[in-house]
Amino acid sequence: MLNNVKADLRFYFMKSNKTIVSFTCIQERLMKKILTLCVLIIFGLTTAQAQFGKLIDKAKSSSVGKEASKILGDDDGNLDISGGLKEALEDGVGAAVKSLSATNGYLDSPYKILLPKEAVTVVDKLKMVPGFGDVEEKLVNKMNAAAEMAATKATPIFVDAIKGISFADAKNILFGADDAATNYLESGSRKGLYTAFLPVIQNALDEVNARTYWSTIVTKYNSLPFTKDVNPELDDHVNNTALDGMFSLIKVKEIGIREDVSQRTSPLLRDVFGQLDK
Repeated sequence: MLNNVKADLRFYFMKSNKTIVSFTCIQERLMKKILTLCVLIIFGLTTAQAQFGKLIDKAKSSSVGKEASKILGDDDGNLDISGGLKEALEDGVGAAVKSLSATNGYLDSPYKILLPKEAVTVVDKLKMVPGFGDVEEKLVNKMNAAAEMAATKATPIFVDAIKGISFADAKNILFGADDAATNYLESGSRKGLYTAFLPVIQNALDEVNARTYWSTIVTKYNSLPFTKDVNPELDDHVNNTALDGMFSLIKVKEIGIREDVSQRTSPLLRDVFGQLDK
């Protein structure tokens, strides 16, 4: 009897061990299959990702893709925002020069150049001197005529300045204030434009005899009793005021391009400023 029990126990343990071994084998096979499946999934995702990237690149390079990128404001869509802003400024210069260089372009405009403050005292005194009653009118006419003459030569000076600027954040300027591009140009280029425009103003002042006439006025004023000698410069005043007029009209044109579709006269202007209509 005891021998039979021992035999039964040996058989049971042998059978149990076989079951354990069999279960372990199954576990190993299952893990191998899971690992293989994971590798296949990862490889498949990587391949699909690469193929999707190629499709995106192809889409971007196509005309449809470029148009989509433009709408989305994607720089990769070759939307030349800086170029559009510069073209708008150049159009503004053209409009300003055409308006201000005309006969009485400054004189009959809101940008009329008046006497500098320092000259008002001189002129007021001389009005009472025989032969100088119309000194203010003559001087104002000459200053404005000089500015109008100088305006005819302003285009290349301003265009060079526009070409030389670099928009730090063209997109923010595009979506900024209505005169953001002009303000950006003025803040970065005003000093250089003043220097470049000054000889043009001086030559124009001399051509209309304004500086000689002013010198006569100042000499006469300084010869009067009980007056303090003065010598205010016309050049600086006329130059700065002429530039103020130019920048003001450039702003008017920029605002027009932003708000009026009909003023966007090129594909680039329509593409860039069309973003504002969305």
